[in-house]
Amino acid sequence: MKKKSKILLVYLLTLCGIIIWLGVIFLAPYLKSQSLGIQAFCYGIFSPICHQNPSRSFFLFGYPLGVCARCLGIYFGFLGGTGLYPFLNKFSDLTLPKTRIFILMSLPIVIDAAGNFFRIWMTSNWPRFATGFIWGTILPFYFIIGLTDYFVRENRTEDFTPENIS
Repeated sequence: MKKKSKILLVYLLTLCGIIIWLGVIFLAPYLKSQSLGIQAFCYGIFSPICHQNPSRSFFLFGYPLGVCARCLGIYFGFLGGTGLYPFLNKFSDLTLPKTRIFILMSLPIVIDAAGNFFRIWMTSNWPRFATGFIWGTILPFYFIIGLTDYFVRENRTEDFTPENIS
């Protein structure tokens, strides 16, 4: 399989994965509103990666979504970045974005989280969502490139030979 085909495959799998991920986030409150027992599974998927604090979450069907507003923003940003990927990176380039772009995209979420952590301010859900969205848009450019690079590299096992480790 050619490099371009592998990038496209990783891209399509990533796009499908983030759509399913977002679907489960919105499915959790629906299932809870219908008193279906599987909602615990849906919320449980996200509990190791999100605090799921109801006061920091958006509600649907009278129940909080599966993740907080900031995490939701990150995932929607990831979806947006995945949508932008083919226009900005094509399907032939495995070059990571410049470090300064990552830092610039990370600053809003870092500043907001630090301000909340040190109790300088308390951000409502929409700004939390926005800072998460901004940061999430840059992540697919690392995820897709990193995963593709892993699959494109020839003879990956040679990287772990004793001569290369020492």
